Amino acid sequence: MNRLHATKDFWLAALRADSPALQDAVAQAGAGAAVPSCPGWTVADLVEHLTSELHWVRETAARGVTERPAPAEVPARPEWAAALDGLRRELTGTIETLEALDADFPAWNWAPQAKKASFWQRRMAHEVSVHRWDAESAAQRATPIETKLAADGVNEVLDTWLPAGRRKGPTDLHGVVHLVATDASYEWFVRLRGPGVALLDTGTILDSDDHHARAQATGSASDLLLMLMGRMDAERLAVTGDPRLISALRTG
Repeated sequence: MNRLHATKDFWLAALRADSPALQDAVAQAGAGAAVPSCPGWTVADLVEHLTSELHWVRETAARGVTERPAPAEVPARPEWAAALDGLRRELTGTIETLEALDADFPAWNWAPQAKKASFWQRRMAHEVSVHRWDAESAAQRATPIETKLAADGVNEVLDTWLPAGRRKGPTDLHGVVHLVATDASYEWFVRLRGPGVALLDTGTILDSDDHHARAQATGSASDLLLMLMGRMDAERLAVTGDPRLISALRTG
């Protein structure tokens, strides 16, 4: 695995960059437009989901405690103009809140890792970037996720989502998956042990005694992340070996 040392400043910069693009895309697509990457959703559904999530994260991350908070409440859906304004306000408020928090500030999260605000600084950068892509897909003009951000997003899937048990793919397979980001000089090796997963150091796995099935998926960092998040099919990537192993890493 390549170590990408992303920081609070990096994640907040990504949030600031993707937030206006997200707002432009949802406004252009319109409330009733279908979101192809989220079957069954309209753009209004996407806006409602993200606005509620931003509000909940903004309140949760700033509590200064690590106990699980109450579930988010979804208010009645406003008219479209008000919904767009609500999204704008929550994006601005979330950026301001996360900017004000030290990365080590105590904050609950759902993953088996340190309960710190840095989790949400990272999580919301990726949440907004992927939903920006969703919104641009609805507007029929999707652009890739920025390369370094996408590479960190792949890291997040492998070091956070999968260990937290948030896999959507099959959980009965055994083997090694090799992911290669052609535009970022990053690669990842993941060992599947049925329901268990292990992110491996590239220097420790290539032993001659390992006879498990293997698969490799090669593409841009953005396409790898969007595949893992369930936004595109693995057929968009260059795949060798058993494709079921790659599908086992999907979390969206």
